Amino acid sequence: MVKKSVLEKLSSPELDNYLKEGNRFIPEAVQMAFDILQARGRTFSEQEKAQIQQLIQDKKDQQELKLQEEQEMWKDNVSEDPHAIKLFPRDIILIISFIVGTVPGAILLGINFIKLKKYTAAVFTFIFGFIYLPVQYFLVAFMHKINSQNISSFRKSPEVFAAAIGMLFLLLLWASHIPKKLPYRAASYIFPILISLVMIVIIYTNQNLFSSHFLVSFAR
Repeated sequence: MVKKSVLEKLSSPELDNYLKEGNRFIPEAVQMAFDILQARGRTFSEQEKAQIQQLIQDKKDQQELKLQEEQEMWKDNVSEDPHAIKLFPRDIILIISFIVGTVPGAILLGINFIKLKKYTAAVFTFIFGFIYLPVQYFLVAFMHKINSQNISSFRKSPEVFAAAIGMLFLLLLWASHIPKKLPYRAASYIFPILISLVMIVIIYTNQNLFSSHFLVSFAR
């Protein structure tokens, strides 16, 4: 956003740049520049006024289109189409990766990539899911160390923060490699539930190994 007081400090020739076709200024700035020039006594013909208003409207339309594209990028296109490919739903993967860890979440997402024949993305996702375990351990330990020195704002639960980071990475992998607007049917929840239960058992039977996991901190 731009403040009108800032634009008022510009010279009239500088403000003229706001009214030129192809400029990169936001529509609100163009409107302000137009109003300021008129207040300074600049006279615009009806044709020029129409062109400027059209320029402003085109910029607003571009902003709206960009917003729609960004929303579409993050939209989860679950479909009832019987011909659509079956994938594990994004929300289920994110919930599992947050609560249980990146390993089961990465396995589910990697299987999705394999179904879509994105084998490089699948391998990278599997690797990330397992590598993040030691990263999470050192990240949580580091945040606890900072907390003890009363410097950090992560006082409440570094474990939750670290789990959220892992989940967000999987979300970015989904957004980067799953084709936008791809309709898919939700695959059965049986395997996600089973792998989550297995992971929970592993976590609780190896609490020292998974001490950075917030499920362990809750259990303690």
